[in-house]
Amino acid sequence: MKTTITGLAVAATLAAAAFPAAADDLRWKMPIAFSSNLPGLGSPAPWVADKLTEASDGSIQMRIYEPGKLVPPFDILQSVSDGKVEAGYTWIGYDQGKVPAVPLFAAVPFGLKPWAFTGWYYYGGGHDMLQEVYANKGFNVHAQLCGIIGPETAGWFAEPIESLSDYEGLKIRFAGLGGKVMERLGASVTMMPGGELFQALEKGTIDATEFSMPAIDQILGFDQIVKYNLFPGWHQPFTAQYMLINKDEWEKATAAQKALVEAVCTAAVTRALAEGEYKNGAVIAGFQEGGVNATQIPEEILLELKAITAEVLAEEAANDEDFARIYESQQAFQNDYAIWDTRAYLPADLGAE
Repeated sequence: MKTTITGLAVAATLAAAAFPAAADDLRWKMPIAFSSNLPGLGSPAPWVADKLTEASDGSIQMRIYEPGKLVPPFDILQSVSDGKVEAGYTWIGYDQGKVPAVPLFAAVPFGLKPWAFTGWYYYGGGHDMLQEVYANKGFNVHAQLCGIIGPETAGWFAEPIESLSDYEGLKIRFAGLGGKVMERLGASVTMMPGGELFQALEKGTIDATEFSMPAIDQILGFDQIVKYNLFPGWHQPFTAQYMLINKDEWEKATAAQKALVEAVCTAAVTRALAEGEYKNGAVIAGFQEGGVNATQIPEEILLELKAITAEVLAEEAANDEDFARIYESQQAFQNDYAIWDTRAYLPADLGAE
């Protein structure tokens, strides 16, 4: 019997050597910027990996690496472009220092609602513009929209924010274009990954923070330290995540594999948004029961923030041609969309009881 088992093992080894993986099979490592337990933000990545393997019958296999396990979250773009990893899943607004126009694809203060952004991205030329933006700055990547969530909260604070002067001198974690608005208000803005924020708040390294929507902020535990949570998330009405793929690897893929990546990522956009919309209301109710003050920013302060945002975006457009043309495209669509948005949807107070 031992000889028979050994013979079978040798035969299996020879068979594997005789029939190696197909030349067009894709085996990609994909570090992610957000923990996969974060709903809508990190959860789409493993879902996409599983569905690609299943739908391709094993032709596409992706190994997911949690934040920092292979590549630091803020280094994903460079690592993918350099070919150190085949793909990465991230919020591309982190790279505004390298590619000034990418925040327009990640989160725009007072910008489009999430479903409206997807309309512009898929039908208004956004996808092609994003590829051009990366190429114009010398990055060797293909970018695929692969997740989106609704508004973030406007931040977590130890003391109430009653006027814009309350931001002056505040040490706050704030991302993207909204961070530039905070700096204009006199805040000391810092960037750090989500996994470091609880400790930074606890130790007083920062006074306040924003990160994501309530269902995610709850997991990170901000409500255990500070009790003032502002709404609405004016700085990020949508938050979009992308799969970045090394362009050489993308070009190796067959037409069928590319189509599958695009289809599964499009499905992930829908599922990510659905997950957040399903969970956030109950989470906010739980916050309030736990003593959190969920406060709405007064309209007059929002109007002031919007005016400062317009100044910041105009300056960004003046400094970068890609930013200017993409911002113009989004603004034109946003103006058209407002006609539909204001007429088509019921006000919240006329919805279901």
